Amino acid sequence: MVRVKRGYVARNRRKKILKFAKGFTGAHSRLFRTSNQQVMKSLTYSFVGRKRRKRDFRRLWICRVNALSRQYGLNYSQFKNLLKRASIDLNLKSLSQLALLDKETFCYILETLKK
Repeated sequence: MVRVKRGYVARNRRKKILKFAKGFTGAHSRLFRTSNQQVMKSLTYSFVGRKRRKRDFRRLWICRVNALSRQYGLNYSQFKNLLKRASIDLNLKSLSQLALLDKETFCYILETLKK
């Protein structure tokens, strides 16, 4: 029976995983088995984190808009309802930027909605 030499296939696979685990501490960056487990776990975390970031930013934007609209006697849902009735199509991110950086424009929008 002829012996099959696998060559560098396994070594390349392990090097690829260890390269992924470069910034980890201790055995998580040096030993293949633990680094493989850690890399799989971290890839899962990164996938979940990308989905989570969208939720976090949406919450932040709603808080910013709500905080400024409450100074004028409206809560967030009432403000969004007035925007919808007035057919003003500003997305939440731009509204929060207005609330944070350009309060005069945000106040102008609120005053026009209240009329």
